[in-house]
Amino acid sequence: MSVPTSQFEETGVPRVPVGDGIEAVFDWVNENLGAFFDLVSDAVSGATETLADVLNAPTPLILVVLFAALAWLVKNWKFGVVSFIGLAFIISVDQWENAMTTLALVLVATVIALVIAVPLGLAAARSDSVSNAVRPVMDLMQTMPAFVWLVPMVTLFSIGVGPGVVATIIFALPPGVRLTELGIRQVDAEVVEAGHAFGSSPGQILRGIQLPLALPTIMAGVNQVIMLALSMAVIAGLVGAGGLGGAVTSSISQLDIGLGFEAGLSVVALAIYLDRTTAAVGGGAATRARRISGALGRILGRSGTTAAPVPAGSRT
Repeated sequence: MSVPTSQFEETGVPRVPVGDGIEAVFDWVNENLGAFFDLVSDAVSGATETLADVLNAPTPLILVVLFAALAWLVKNWKFGVVSFIGLAFIISVDQWENAMTTLALVLVATVIALVIAVPLGLAAARSDSVSNAVRPVMDLMQTMPAFVWLVPMVTLFSIGVGPGVVATIIFALPPGVRLTELGIRQVDAEVVEAGHAFGSSPGQILRGIQLPLALPTIMAGVNQVIMLALSMAVIAGLVGAGGLGGAVTSSISQLDIGLGFEAGLSVVALAIYLDRTTAAVGGGAATRARRISGALGRILGRSGTTAAPVPAGSRT
């Protein structure tokens, strides 16, 4: 009877103990920085639970009307009606409380992710060295299977809302960095050089020219961050994050097809609302960017300035 051999014995390639090394690192971090991670877990859990309580405090129909009015305001009345129907459906299948818990998790994770992603994207756009350093990290965060992030998060933060929020931040952050960098880099170099020629400081150029013109691309990044956060928030139900993810997890453990579809369709309704709303806000940003670009073009045309020579060190 033949004895099975491992792949590295068959091929002669030695086994690299990557997993053992990573486990040792996490053991050391957990032992020496456990208090810090407990503090982070308590902070994000408290923020998420507080926001969930606020969203669940009013009568559901009142919030549905408010959300539908917001959809009407940012887009049109048709989307407002569709939003009302979709959100009312969540109430009808008794998933409103879970939906608001998931929405709170998504909003907290999105805000934290954008607070990190936008400055990091700006730094990457202004420095090739930062961009080269950030890119492989973003590749790792974006291509690692979502379920894998739950394992170290549970190791560091235990079970509950905390690891779900942190895993969601990690998974959703890369598009915010990438699209912020892309938006800034795509701003017309002649417009930036004209700003330098008129004596604007780098900060004034960033605030008055680059950010307004890059805003449509940045808003596309915000949209992607929200969508990835929502998808990860559902997966985070496996580690006790609750909400619609918890309902989906319960339906799997109990083989409850009805509950699974009710929670799943509620995720769909919430995702459509968030996606279309942020896309509409991004469309408004694109309109404003075109107006700013046109105004700058008229100013440059009247002044007869195209691209004044700028010292190489001052280019962005």
